[in-house]
Amino acid sequence: VQLQASGGGLVQAGASLRLSCAASGRTLRSYNMGWFRQAPGKEREFVAAISGSGHSTWYVDSVRGRFTVSRDNAKNTLSLQMNSLKPEDTAVYYCAAVEYRDYVWTPLYDYWGQGTLVTVSS
Repeated sequence: VQLQASGGGLVQAGASLRLSCAASGRTLRSYNMGWFRQAPGKEREFVAAISGSGHSTWYVDSVRGRFTVSRDNAKNTLSLQMNSLKPEDTAVYYCAAVEYRDYVWTPLYDYWGQGTLVTVSS
């Protein structure tokens, strides 16, 4: 399985960005999929995730209400709509897939993408 994240860039505070993650190699319909981020000098942290059906979503408190995670199982893609971006959102964003829902909030994902850089200027 390969995950390819894209959509990062340099924006000003308050702007929006939409990240995408394309999966290839197999369908990930049965997998929960998530977004993580890693800021310079910090550990990778969970951002958001969505269940295989798309019926359940999870967010870290710092992005809830600003970010929206979604997926299109027909296209085998995952998205993260990021609104009202803040400088503290600056990080490399990674998409990932995990089979077991209990692991959604942890870094114990089965597959990882290569990351896309989001930079938010003040």
